[in-house]
Amino acid sequence: MSSTVRTVDDAEKGTLEHVSSMATLDTMTSTASIKDVAHKELKRLPSDTSTLQARSPDSVSKSKGAEISKPDPPKPSPRPKVSKWLKFQLWFNTYRKFYTLTVILNVIGLILAATGVWQYPRHYTSAFILGNLQTALLMRNELFGRFLYLFVNTLFAKWTPLSFRLACTSILQHLGGIHSGCATSGFMWLIFRVVINFMNHKNTHDAVLAMGVVTNIAIAVSILSAFPWVRNTHHNVFERHHRFIGWLGLICTWVFIVLGDIYDLDTHTWNPNGLHLVEQQDFWFAVMMTFLILWPWLTIRSVKVDVEIPSPKVAVLRFERGMQQGLLARISRSSIMEYHAFGIISEGVDAKYHYLICGVQGDFTKGLIQNPPTRIWTRQLKFAGVSNTSTLYKRGIRVCTGTGLGAALSTCLQSPNWYLIWIGSDQEKTFGPTIAGLIHDNLEGRVTLWDSKQRGGRPDTMKLIKEVYTSWNAEIVFITSNWIGNKEMMEGCKEAGIPAFGTLWDF
Repeated sequence: MSSTVRTVDDAEKGTLEHVSSMATLDTMTSTASIKDVAHKELKRLPSDTSTLQARSPDSVSKSKGAEISKPDPPKPSPRPKVSKWLKFQLWFNTYRKFYTLTVILNVIGLILAATGVWQYPRHYTSAFILGNLQTALLMRNELFGRFLYLFVNTLFAKWTPLSFRLACTSILQHLGGIHSGCATSGFMWLIFRVVINFMNHKNTHDAVLAMGVVTNIAIAVSILSAFPWVRNTHHNVFERHHRFIGWLGLICTWVFIVLGDIYDLDTHTWNPNGLHLVEQQDFWFAVMMTFLILWPWLTIRSVKVDVEIPSPKVAVLRFERGMQQGLLARISRSSIMEYHAFGIISEGVDAKYHYLICGVQGDFTKGLIQNPPTRIWTRQLKFAGVSNTSTLYKRGIRVCTGTGLGAALSTCLQSPNWYLIWIGSDQEKTFGPTIAGLIHDNLEGRVTLWDSKQRGGRPDTMKLIKEVYTSWNAEIVFITSNWIGNKEMMEGCKEAGIPAFGTLWDF
């Protein structure tokens, strides 16, 4: 397959590898008038440059659009060199700050406990183990996440200082740093507890020692399987080990706690006193951990789905009922295996349908096209993404490439104060009439569609973002793209002083 074909395919999937800026705003053929916030003057913005012409799904399928000759690709313009300090600022984001702070605080506690300066952790180590693990689970719990987003969006939208709202978005987006930091710290405290047990093995029952080792192994496997390299390149391996070994770790934790609490170190006898057990703080930590793990699974349902296949590259899934913007759905062919997350597209909570755009990137998404399901498993409790905080801002820009539109479109559909920039390849043919109709029926005058196939490459994205940011009087830019595209745009926005949040790859 030629490199040209690979580039087009990657753009359609939303995983387009780096293509140097091959066109600029000057190559656009038209502009769209957009009113400013006060509606007192008109400002010229880059307009829709795609071939999407229709106002409804039916008319889109019939419309062929205006013929636009494909220009010769210009010579790639060199990328400006980005300073190491700017790169470090983007690398050491709030996620890593949370992770570093969490681990450092726990390491200090471990050192104080190990040296005998702080005696409390030596006697109640389980509280530190389970407290950390419970917090780790809480940070990834859909219900808790939705509550945090609702709390922030309700109390602080638009009226608070921009710097405060940006901090709120950053914290909510990077809660995973606390999740990873607490999971790592809980594992370290567990090792500390097992070491103490073995040092005091004469007074500790063999069953307690054995369960401590088994629990350590289970949690270690669960943590290692969540490393980005495993998660991003071997999704099924990550899911099976992180989930099922994690569940095994929870069971082992329960056994370890119960055995440790009912074994009397003084008399070396078992004391299965239920009242004594429920009086221990580690018992209630374990109860809360179990609730946090089980609750999302109690919301799974098999639901009806209609699959539209506009091209071999994309499947558009349609579900009943509308959704608020900024949510993501997990779907699977099985009730407990191989769940995949996709951004939800909906015109609002009162809409009849919501949609998922699934680009072909693996066996699961390929199966949606080769063998379209009529029913599919999903968690009814959806989880919130960073776009959900768009409510905080007066005006903003949503930039996406390829299938990244799935995570971006709802924000623009449900708020007239958000502008969409979508870079893709042959959008109408690839994504079909349903998606095209949603865009044209709702985003007139506040959308720029760039067809990289017709234009011979991607636009000068930073020039486009800067001009729209100024003309649209935006406060924030949200970016959904592949790793390289996200990196380039985030660096460009940081250098230009434009507040921006991009796709997050946990380290």
